[in-house]
Amino acid sequence: MKPVTTSPSTSPPTRPGPPDVDVVLPCLDEAGALPWVLARIPPGWRALVVDNGSTDGSADLARELGATVVHEPRRGFGAACHAGLTAATADIVCFCDCDASLDPSLLVPFVREVADGQADLVLGRRRPQGRGAWPVHARAGNLALARMLRRRTGLRLHDLGPLRAARREPLLALGLTDRRSGYPLQMVVRAADAGWRVTEHDVPYRPRTGSSKVTGTWRGSWQAVRDMRRVLNEPAAPVTAEGTRR
Repeated sequence: MKPVTTSPSTSPPTRPGPPDVDVVLPCLDEAGALPWVLARIPPGWRALVVDNGSTDGSADLARELGATVVHEPRRGFGAACHAGLTAATADIVCFCDCDASLDPSLLVPFVREVADGQADLVLGRRRPQGRGAWPVHARAGNLALARMLRRRTGLRLHDLGPLRAARREPLLALGLTDRRSGYPLQMVVRAADAGWRVTEHDVPYRPRTGSSKVTGTWRGSWQAVRDMRRVLNEPAAPVTAEGTRR
C-alpha cells in the first residue's frame, strides 16, 4: 500500500512554484506537540506531517494547522521518513521530530549551508535542556553508535539526531532501504560512502511532549541500537558522483 498525500483544508497560498524547503515530520500520536512544532516552521517552507497510524487525531489537527499530511500505513520511523522524502518536491528537504523536542526554526542555517554549497548534509547535535530531555540509556546508545560510525566511515560526529537538511534528489539517489530505527544512520553512512560533506552543529534538545516510541525504555533504545548496528554492517556499495548507489 503506497503512501497517500492529502492537502491542507485551508486555501493554498497564492505563491507560485514549489515550496522553498520541505520539512518532513514523522508523526505517531503527536497531537499534543503539533501546534508548537508547526508554529515554528519558517515562512515559505512546507510542513509534511507523515502520519504513521495515529489514533489521537494528529492527521486532522495537522491539516487544520496548515500542514500537508502524508499517510504512511507501514509502521516504522524509517517508513515515515521515507514516505515524506518521496512526497517532497522542494530542492532541499529537512527532517525533524514531531514531539516538540526540537525546534524546526533552527533548520534555517542548516538550509543556508546546503544552499550555499558549503555542505551536502547538515546534522543537529542535540544538547539536552533540563532533566528528562535525553535519558541516560538513550545517550549511552547514541555514543556507542557514534563511535561505531567513526570506525565505519571516518566521520567524527557526536550525534545521530533527527534534525537534518540535504538536497532532495541526492537523498533519493542514496537508495535508502531501512524502514525502522536505522534510517537516520543509513542516511549518514551512505552519504559518507558517496563522499558527501557532512557537518554537525549544536542544537538545544527539549523534553519531548508525550512518551517516546523508541528511546523511552531500555528495550526500545537497544532495539534501535540493533537496527543501527545492522546498518553499520552493510558492505559499502559503489556510488556514482551524483550519489547513486550502483
